[in-house]
Amino acid sequence: MQFLPELALLGAALVIFLVSIGKTDADKIKMIAISLGVAVFAATLFSLGQDGRLFYDAYKIDLYSQVFKTLIAGAMLVVLILGRKLKDIQNSVHPEYYLFLFISVLGLMMLVSSVELLSIFVAMELSSFAVYIMVPMRNDSGNYHFQMEAGIKYLLFGVTATGFMLFGMSYMFGLTGSTQLVVVMEKLSHLYNQPAAIVAIMMVLAGFFYKLALFPFHFWVPDVYEGASNETTAFIASVPKLAAVALLIRLVSMVNGEGHAIVNILMVCAVLSMFYGNLSALVQTDIKRMLGFSGIAHAGFVLLGILTFQISGYANALYYIIGYVVMNLACFLVICSVSSNGENVQIKDLSGLHKRSPLLAFTLAVALFALAGIPPFVGFMGKFMLLAGALKQGYLILVILAAINTAIAIFYYLSVVRVTFCSDPENNNSIVSGLFTNMTSIVLLLIIVIMGVVPQQFVDFATSTVQSMM
Repeated sequence: MQFLPELALLGAALVIFLVSIGKTDADKIKMIAISLGVAVFAATLFSLGQDGRLFYDAYKIDLYSQVFKTLIAGAMLVVLILGRKLKDIQNSVHPEYYLFLFISVLGLMMLVSSVELLSIFVAMELSSFAVYIMVPMRNDSGNYHFQMEAGIKYLLFGVTATGFMLFGMSYMFGLTGSTQLVVVMEKLSHLYNQPAAIVAIMMVLAGFFYKLALFPFHFWVPDVYEGASNETTAFIASVPKLAAVALLIRLVSMVNGEGHAIVNILMVCAVLSMFYGNLSALVQTDIKRMLGFSGIAHAGFVLLGILTFQISGYANALYYIIGYVVMNLACFLVICSVSSNGENVQIKDLSGLHKRSPLLAFTLAVALFALAGIPPFVGFMGKFMLLAGALKQGYLILVILAAINTAIAIFYYLSVVRVTFCSDPENNNSIVSGLFTNMTSIVLLLIIVIMGVVPQQFVDFATSTVQSMM
């Protein structure tokens, strides 16, 4: 029962593989995928109370890992629902697309339970290579093959980050003689200011920075977001980031904060991520590119909690990344609904959306308000707690710079809201969203509001989740 979520995903992938052998129309494939997604989510909920170790202590089952698996399964289910029959995916590969989606999620679930360097590497590669294949599956638009370029860039940057990570792992093994995270970090605690230890830790973190789209491993983000299909971008922008934060917290929690060189490097990465992401987002016209650059900035905010090296800071980071994923999925739900044939959505295409689909316009407005950090939504409370925690640890300059970035982000988020509500539609065609889409929209709105209005219960749960890992 400890391996139930992973077994459920393997079973789901096998079912989709069998479906791919025959001929099945898009509607049936989507319903099968959603049904399997519900079953996987139910399996993760059922396994929340499990605890133990597997595979010679390389795989740890605890509340921390199981909570993240539940979050990953829930985010995957939302991505499956907002797919709208995969209109921008080649018709001949719909089953294969879902197959690789489930395989990638399997790798992410394995990643959050991995506590050994080689198992981390295998899980990360399993999750990554499936997505590398999903990106080029987008339909051709005339003679424009930008999805192919995006897939190649994603692969090349991913392989580079993986190379850095694997090289860092070899350094760790050479310095400590072990691949178990607990042993490795315990022995490295006496070597924090040694050049070899600093290089090893930063190279391993490079792989997680790539998943989190954190500076300087962010260059793939805008092109991949723009070139991939809307559904694939929604997946890339949300689900892998949960696993990256989970493993980053697990790794950093083993560091006592005495390695000043490592702390300084992380601070620089956080600041550069925030400024680069927000300033670049100001000039974007494609909403997916804008969300891609804003995601880089939000990754910098997540680091504020991790840099505290305190349980409260890790809990705040967990709370914030959950809120970010929900806000991001709400935005992509609107994008997938507005894009009738799977084409990219420009910001100007959202003009007059409040007349064409009031629910979608309201969903987008709430999500963008939350991303901007406007109360009473989850984004405001998340940023407030991250800034308060960092200030308590003495990071005054870092907090000031983060506050400046919050002000910058408000401008471009609210400019999209202005286009949505304060302009006339270019066409009067109403947008018909299905029952699943409307229900998902309402659920996401409720989560954004409830997490912002009554955050303490969620923060307390995040704190107990993090404590179970210690």
